[in-house]
Amino acid sequence: MSLVGKEVLPFKAQAYQKGEFLEVTEENFKGNWSVVVFYPADFTFVCPTELEDLQNEYQNLKDLGVEVYSVSTDTHFTHKAWHDNSETIGKIEYIMIGDPSHTLSRNFDVLIEEDGLADRGTFIIDPDGVVQGVEINAGNMGRDASALVSKIKAAQYVRNNPGEVCPAKWKEGSKTLKPSLDLVGKI
Repeated sequence: MSLVGKEVLPFKAQAYQKGEFLEVTEENFKGNWSVVVFYPADFTFVCPTELEDLQNEYQNLKDLGVEVYSVSTDTHFTHKAWHDNSETIGKIEYIMIGDPSHTLSRNFDVLIEEDGLADRGTFIIDPDGVVQGVEINAGNMGRDASALVSKIKAAQYVRNNPGEVCPAKWKEGSKTLKPSLDLVGKI
């Protein structure tokens, strides 16, 4: 069952960000755009490349009014240890949520039950706390954060321009479509 169009379910989790521990709930996803990025585990191989790529796009996302939350089934303590011991992860400025109870992984339907790990899931959440985009990859396939930035721009555009839609490969400033009877069969 798709989570698109559904509100984020209630949760409470501990997180790590810039030398501090903090609590995060579904309320953090309201009032601004959010991206929640699940990954299998700390101290692994593909995960740090993805998280670094996401950090490289973090300022672009912040400029779009987006807060980033990474999530694994590790604890917030493990996130801190990884942050303190990895040059790559040490660059991360966004929030790293621990999900050892698997509550978030289950809420977002990315938990691999037999492994106790999360699939690589990316969720775009609007300011109402409603999921607007989902991408889920197998554990051996890393994601591209620049593609995520493009998707968020499209999601923000259609939210701010009711009645318009963004076609494939839409880029900011490009032409959009206005679905109508006149377009049926002409695209």
